[in-house]
Amino acid sequence: MAVKNKEDLPHVEIGILGGTEFYEIEGIEHIEEVQIETPFGKTSDNFIIGTLEGKRVAFLSRHGRGHQILPSEINYRANIYGFKKLGVERVISVSAVGSLKEEIKPGDIVFSDQFFDRTRRNSSFFYEGIAAHISFAQPVCAELSTVLYEAGKELGLRVHQGGTYICIEGPAFSTKAESRIYRSWGCDVIGMTSATEAKLCREAEICYSNMNLVSDYDVWHEVEEPVSVEIILENLRRNIHKAKAIIKKTITALPPKRSGQCDCAEALKDCIVTQSDVIPEEIKEKLQIIFAKYVK
Repeated sequence: MAVKNKEDLPHVEIGILGGTEFYEIEGIEHIEEVQIETPFGKTSDNFIIGTLEGKRVAFLSRHGRGHQILPSEINYRANIYGFKKLGVERVISVSAVGSLKEEIKPGDIVFSDQFFDRTRRNSSFFYEGIAAHISFAQPVCAELSTVLYEAGKELGLRVHQGGTYICIEGPAFSTKAESRIYRSWGCDVIGMTSATEAKLCREAEICYSNMNLVSDYDVWHEVEEPVSVEIILENLRRNIHKAKAIIKKTITALPPKRSGQCDCAEALKDCIVTQSDVIPEEIKEKLQIIFAKYVK
């Protein structure tokens, strides 16, 4: 697999973060596998690029093929940088989550619109000589999330719009005490990846929405069996076809251009506080793809 420079890369409209199963969506054509160089190191895997419903899409397995990478070990910056390098403007993130509410049942799909981040990761492109502070009050692209939710409704699936995703470091699941506290805080679902991806997409001015496939009731539930890898994988396999159907319908329904409902395309405007003339040249070169509109 040859590494491609930016000049040789295909232009891609939509990025999909998930697992290997998503490469097999019925109807995808003109598939190619691309390895992308980034200044942050290797991406989790090669990008699988193809045409789906008339639009160019790029799939990336966040945990690598065969699920080799733990949530804390994912090179989030490289992954999102890779999407940006491909020209992606919208990213749909698909992942398994636990439910923290009785009414959100295993098998349901939740399009959360808020995050409570308890991780300790580097979730910013800005460091070592440049400071920027994005607005993150509304961390999910409302336009993209709404189209996904409406697609799920039209397909007759049990879907929930909105809610808070609490992002924990992992890799261990929660204790019962932690799970009960998260419930008391009003959180709806629990996972280990989305908050980090959302922050980096916002800095990269990429629309981001997550499609949370509910696999279990975490460990708080007194009747259901406590969460385990076996339960998660079994329920995730059952839900995969639902996620694929929503993605296909969403890709068809999305307008070709981002509309006025979405501010993601200018998320970095007025957010970089470091004067351009004091930003190290190597940082300017490294982050040129991210902030080219604002820093010369």
